[in-house]
Amino acid sequence: MQPRPRTIPEATVARLAVYLRVLTTLADGGRSTVSSGELASAAGVNPAGLRKDLSHLGPCGVRGVGYDVGALRDRLTRVLGVESARACVLVGIGNLGSALADYAGFGTRGFEFVGLFDASPARIGQRVGALQVRPLDELEDVVAATGASIGVITTPAEVAQPVCDRLAAAGVRSILNFAPVTLAAPAGVDVRKVDLSVELQVLAFLGQQRVPAGVGETA
Repeated sequence: MQPRPRTIPEATVARLAVYLRVLTTLADGGRSTVSSGELASAAGVNPAGLRKDLSHLGPCGVRGVGYDVGALRDRLTRVLGVESARACVLVGIGNLGSALADYAGFGTRGFEFVGLFDASPARIGQRVGALQVRPLDELEDVVAATGASIGVITTPAEVAQPVCDRLAAAGVRSILNFAPVTLAAPAGVDVRKVDLSVELQVLAFLGQQRVPAGVGETA
């Protein structure tokens, strides 16, 4: 019996998703086995950390042989709950929302957009990827009809909270928020925030730390 995802620390779950991506790439390339060192290097972790993460799944590898790529990929797929496509809805069809909605890579990772929504009359009716943008008034009906469990918010900050409230009330239980604001969600609804400006600032800081002392200074 596989352990429930909730028994695994959130930071570990994030790394398991990276391992799954690497294993999927290896499997697509025809690889049948991979060593812990190679898998760890490809995922950007150390081998000891990899083994500790995978210990949450029970016995996985064989000493001296490594990991069976297909078997470990399938186990991670089950543990992460992406063995079948997860229906998602996206609210906010600006530049970022359109790019996410049109990205084909989500489909190969077990996620399918079943509804795209926007409040702007100019965007309603536009086609993005395989879907037509719908008015926000249809959000609840689409969630109910498709069983969508994941919502993605790419709206301006000032309307993100009302959108979050509507998603939660409609039955969406997982929300990925790209709006630059912290959202409050009811119990039972998980919200993860992706703040691109913060990530860029972190990169700027790290880049600055690598600049040798004295470079750019003036007398």
